Amino acid sequence: MAEGTLLELWRWPVKSMAGEAVHSSRFDGRGMGGDRTHALWHLHKGAMTHLTAREAPRLLAWKASYPFARDAALRPERPPPATVVAPGGRSYVWGDPRLRFALQDDLGRAVELRSDPAGQQDRGYCVLVTFEATLRAFEAELGRPLDLRRFRTNLHLELDAPAWAELGWHGRRLELDGGVVLRVDDPCERCVIPTRDPDTQEKWAELMVRLERDHGQRFGVNATVVGAGRAEVGEHVRLLP
Repeated sequence: MAEGTLLELWRWPVKSMAGEAVHSSRFDGRGMGGDRTHALWHLHKGAMTHLTAREAPRLLAWKASYPFARDAALRPERPPPATVVAPGGRSYVWGDPRLRFALQDDLGRAVELRSDPAGQQDRGYCVLVTFEATLRAFEAELGRPLDLRRFRTNLHLELDAPAWAELGWHGRRLELDGGVVLRVDDPCERCVIPTRDPDTQEKWAELMVRLERDHGQRFGVNATVVGAGRAEVGEHVRLLP
């Protein structure tokens, strides 16, 4: 049985915007409280759909957080409006009509702002889990450091298991001391977003070339919360059968 530590927690209040590292968080059947509960929508091929950094990399230059519901103070069933900071430093509260106009000016396209306490994940209720051994192994393969923010993880774990082992953990469970239990569903097949630098939005195509060639385009795992609770950085984690 592999064991280890929860190294980092990240939540992304607005889909495809920069997010925030937190020390603790509540989890329930929806996933991580407050994660991707806000999103931009746009008209694409005659239908309204999420606007993401795949279509608008500039979104990564905007930062979203919950300054009045820090860490586990945020209740998953009632996440507050996110605070959004523009690349120039101006702050807006989600729902402020000036935010929509500022985004449209910066992105060069019409958008709608929507929020949903259930989250707006592409694949429904889930969290993304990444692993320190795999991150370091991939850095060694690429020959340069990797910013974890590229992969938009929710939980980053250090376990006494080999790099890339998690890709074969379908159906197994990760149990955290705070009561959170995750069921590993499948490896996360990555889109092009990790090729973008989180600070500059510069594209690094080689990352995806190597990830696709050597690892089937997979990094991290998608997991479902099957045991609700509170998770905190530094707590013990166990991989169960």
